[in-house]
Amino acid sequence: MLVATGLVAHAADDPKAVKSEDGKYLDKEGNPTFNVAADGTVDWYTYSGFRRYHSECHVCHGPDGMGSTYAPALKDSLKTMSYGDFLEVVASGRKNVNTAQESVMPAFGDNPNVACYMDDLYVYLRARAHDAVGRVRPPKREDKPDAYTKAETACMGNK
Repeated sequence: MLVATGLVAHAADDPKAVKSEDGKYLDKEGNPTFNVAADGTVDWYTYSGFRRYHSECHVCHGPDGMGSTYAPALKDSLKTMSYGDFLEVVASGRKNVNTAQESVMPAFGDNPNVACYMDDLYVYLRARAHDAVGRVRPPKREDKPDAYTKAETACMGNK
């Protein structure tokens, strides 16, 4: 269900969108990235990522990626985490154990409500990491691209 591209550019690198393919913005390394217009209009992936994050991730990672006593701030993690590492952690999970605590990120690779929207989540959190979007729902967004709708239907299956 999940396809990683194997790209290893870090989110700390320049997140500027240099091209768009079917409504998805990409940085110079080919990683998904955000696009926020001067009037505050966000690309569809950032908008969808906001919605998906608050549907699936905020319970542990806190509102708007700011972290909690239970899980780290993803806003901070995306400053240094590569796209490939993000996909791997979300799909496969992670377990960190030290003498003071144990933290476990469950695997979401089999959960279509997460796996089908990995790029959306990455793009939204990358935008948060670079302070391109605030802590509230983006007020304006681009239209949902046709290619996105087709990919979403294929991933989620026909219902």
